[in-house]
Amino acid sequence: MEYRSVVGETVTERTIEKSRFLAYVAHAEGEEEAKAFLARIRALHPTATHVCYGYIADKIGNEQRFSDDGEPQGTAGMPILGVIKAQNLRETAIAVVRYFGGIKLGAGGLTRAYAGGAADGVEAAEKRVYTTGVEVSLEVDYPDVNAALRFLEGEIVLSREFADRARFTVMVKASAEKDFIARARDFFNGKVTLASGKRYFYPF
Repeated sequence: MEYRSVVGETVTERTIEKSRFLAYVAHAEGEEEAKAFLARIRALHPTATHVCYGYIADKIGNEQRFSDDGEPQGTAGMPILGVIKAQNLRETAIAVVRYFGGIKLGAGGLTRAYAGGAADGVEAAEKRVYTTGVEVSLEVDYPDVNAALRFLEGEIVLSREFADRARFTVMVKASAEKDFIARARDFFNGKVTLASGKRYFYPF
């Protein structure tokens, strides 16, 4: 299984008829994370006129929520959620904060403003494909550390530990796990200790 999502958090801003719209886009694994993100944005903007949002908090698209937060029904939350759907994103939350500038935009203007703000945020965000990965630890004796560093060039090295031996923890796609282990054994002529660890979705 694979799905597309954003990495980290991004904020963008646009001004329309003197109203400021700030769009926050974040990766959110589950509804609890999405709600925590929204609470944090509200705390950042206690004097904002509206904090509207949309999110899809799971990997398959079932956990969908949105809110107009006092704007006319259908003019904010749904357009924000629509941007997430149009980009085929999962585990993604968007909050659009509005500071009213004194000029009413009308239903059509609001819809365009909130959708446009959300689209700006998604465009600015880093997006990756999340797929199942596995942590593989690779241990070698110290004379082989330089060889290990050469072997691991281009790999995703999560950690390095130097105790009795040098230990590197690498993230590899689950589909490439067997090939990685076979290449490592061949490269070090068997003088390496390999072990597979945790499996989870990772943004490759």
